[in-house]
Amino acid sequence: MGIKTQFSIKDLEHLSGIKAHTIRIWEKRYNLLEPDRTDTNIRTYDLENLMKLLNVTYLYNHGYKISKIAGLQNKEIKNIIQESGLHDSKEIYALSELKSSMLNFDPQLFQSTFEKLEKQYNFREIFFNVFLPLLNDIGLLWQTGTIDPSHERFISELIKQKIIIQIESKFSIPPTKHEKLFVLFLPLDEIHEIGLLYVNYELLNKGYKTIFLGNNIPTKNLQHLLNHHDNIVFVSYLTVQPENEKIPEFINDLDEKACKGNSNEVWLFGSKLLSEPTEDYPKQFRVFKSLSDFIETI
Repeated sequence: MGIKTQFSIKDLEHLSGIKAHTIRIWEKRYNLLEPDRTDTNIRTYDLENLMKLLNVTYLYNHGYKISKIAGLQNKEIKNIIQESGLHDSKEIYALSELKSSMLNFDPQLFQSTFEKLEKQYNFREIFFNVFLPLLNDIGLLWQTGTIDPSHERFISELIKQKIIIQIESKFSIPPTKHEKLFVLFLPLDEIHEIGLLYVNYELLNKGYKTIFLGNNIPTKNLQHLLNHHDNIVFVSYLTVQPENEKIPEFINDLDEKACKGNSNEVWLFGSKLLSEPTEDYPKQFRVFKSLSDFIETI
């Protein structure tokens, strides 16, 4: 499948937050965008039109009148955004820039946006206030077909790289807490690592020793750790796997392989568990409904 370069008016609505009806009015009244037309007279928009709408939306949401914005050239719109002091809402601006980075497959824009954020926020603030909302938006855009899987993978990999750099920065600092060892893994066919990587970062930041095994780990392979360590907390993040009907089997298997006859624990995260009844889980299991709850706990 080729990379998406033409967008429908519904795609523009999803990406900008401006209703399709309003976009049509802006087109008709101000010639704001220049769509192509299909043989059946359906509007399609190229990437340049989309990027212009995102910039227009940013100014519009900050109180600029659409009649004034429409009279500006693209370059003038960008200059106003960069120079007008609107950066008091840096997170909103960063979200817009990171979406632009994704749509244009532009890692340099991602990096420059991240560096600006670093000057004002610590990494936790960037992750919670920018990266998490971005990933949430991207998930919705991917589900509606507004963006391709390649867009989602591109931006996800860049975010993963940033977390990994933060993790590596902790390796030169010896652990200060030795009462528990945290072993982090994802179950079979689960490939979404960002949440687990971030948990690893927070644990290292608190002085704990961790072992990060990554994705696609069969439960039976965890038993090798039992030969080398006591007081293990096994940590996993369930985003798309296991299938809902197989979650009880996964829980039982994890209990059997990792916790029976010892003091080990299991900490679980992920959207798969948000609607699951967890009161019958084994006593050594703990389910966190959010990363914020986890940070307060450690």
